[in-house]
Amino acid sequence: MSNSGISRDSGSADRILRALDSFEIEVPSWGFANTGTRFGKFIQASAATTTEEKLSDAGRVHAFTGCCPSVAVHVLWDFPDGITGVDGVKQAAAQHGVRIGSINPNVFQDQIYKHGSLGNPDPHVRAEAIRHIEDCIEIAGRAGSRDISLWFADGSSFPGTANIRERKKWFAEALHRLHGQLDASQRLLIEYKPFEPAFYHTDIADWGMAYILAQQAGERAKVLVDTGHHYQAQNIEQIVAWLLSENALGGFHFNDRRYADDDLTLGSIDPYQIFRIFAEILYFEWETGRRADIAYMVDQSHNLKNKIEEMIQTASTAQELYAKAALIDFGRLAAFQSRAALVDAEEIYRDAFSTDVRPLLREWRLARGLPEHPLRAFRESGYTEVQEKLRGERNRAQTASYA
Repeated sequence: MSNSGISRDSGSADRILRALDSFEIEVPSWGFANTGTRFGKFIQASAATTTEEKLSDAGRVHAFTGCCPSVAVHVLWDFPDGITGVDGVKQAAAQHGVRIGSINPNVFQDQIYKHGSLGNPDPHVRAEAIRHIEDCIEIAGRAGSRDISLWFADGSSFPGTANIRERKKWFAEALHRLHGQLDASQRLLIEYKPFEPAFYHTDIADWGMAYILAQQAGERAKVLVDTGHHYQAQNIEQIVAWLLSENALGGFHFNDRRYADDDLTLGSIDPYQIFRIFAEILYFEWETGRRADIAYMVDQSHNLKNKIEEMIQTASTAQELYAKAALIDFGRLAAFQSRAALVDAEEIYRDAFSTDVRPLLREWRLARGLPEHPLRAFRESGYTEVQEKLRGERNRAQTASYA
């Protein structure tokens, strides 16, 4: 027995260690900068103010957790020089021990997108949105990135003000055209969100709408599931299972929520839900004998917690829950399910979730030269205090602008 209570003879410990070796989760560049709610911002003196500072902070997360080697970037926020600045950003990432991950276009911030982007009734605005995403595909190619992650704020706020079917057609045509710009290694990930910022209808409001548009776009278009983008009580793991069965699940944006898209730290509200999602994925892999091609990404932007500390919390929790799901004996589970042995099948889930995998996780870290306790080690490193001195004046200037 290991000090986690997991029997070495059963193979469970080796299964967990292999799972941890294969598990990577991408952190978002925007999670290290000062962001807030629609009501305002609370400025942190150590927050990143430039792209290189974001990459430096992301590098610290990877250095202490060993599972976050890539950084999702937002084109308008992280490539101020556009395509010409890609090489510099790529080099900066490498210097800080990470690489550029998914590329996120921005077709919701500029004034021209007041009435939407690919669903805008003005063909000139739709063309501009397409051009921007085409630029993002080119940026992805130069940065060595596979995934172009698409979220659209498009919708309408009042009944009768938009032709919903026409907008669907415009989206399908644009995404099909964009799919044709991909190289053989790239993918389009289509995200959905049931509400916000539009109040009446959202053009891509649920997984079914995203799936239909992905099918119409082409074989390298997949659905991106943000765990916060669902109504209360929706069974997200069922959505995951269905998308897996259709070879349509491309990635996740992980966070947690109490009401809706709350951007809460992963596992802070319902860790059992994330465990169940991982369980469905690993069950699929066990049944098919192949690894699911899924990009695990974080989409959190905290206004209150220290930026790097909450990312380390999230990454460590993700590792822990993934390791718990790897404990499941899917052969036994399948046998119980086939006999409708309800208690026995559910107990397999409960036992795996209740197992303390943290000692094995610490063992995994030590074997790879990582600190046993990433959050504690980060705090002891003094990185935050150094950055407060280096970045404090710039961040205090932001505070003044919000006074």
